[in-house]
Amino acid sequence: MQADADSRPLQERLVGSWRLVSYEVRDGLGSPVGYPLGEDATGYLLYTAEGLMSAQIMRRDRPRYRAGGLGDGTDAESADAARGYVAYAGHYRVERDSVVVHEPAVSLFPNWVHATLARNVVLVEPRLELITPQPMPFGGRQLTAVLIWERIEQSG
Repeated sequence: MQADADSRPLQERLVGSWRLVSYEVRDGLGSPVGYPLGEDATGYLLYTAEGLMSAQIMRRDRPRYRAGGLGDGTDAESADAARGYVAYAGHYRVERDSVVVHEPAVSLFPNWVHATLARNVVLVEPRLELITPQPMPFGGRQLTAVLIWERIEQSG
């Protein structure tokens, strides 16, 4: 352990704004097998001191709707847009000072509403790594998701 390591509880250390560095899935041996939203996916993760969180991640190359209005996309355009986006928000809690549990109240993926999404945490400033503790279904395979975030420095 480094002498300058932050000894604050994980709950306090998570608070703030984070920018996505990478989102990949790994096989049972820990080898990377793909990038669900592309190698250059982008996104933000927010944790508040009050116990709320929000995650937004998207594929950079999502095509724009031909029509200009928010609800004017065709069914195919809307489906494609949704497949290229992960979004949810709600409460969170920390367990054992090494696991964060997200409890979405809203989610683009309806199966996550009122679910509990545990993530193992590795936090060495300015990097935050969130890892699914159990493999999840991805394209017919059971894979582990690994998301790496970087803290957004406060200005001023």
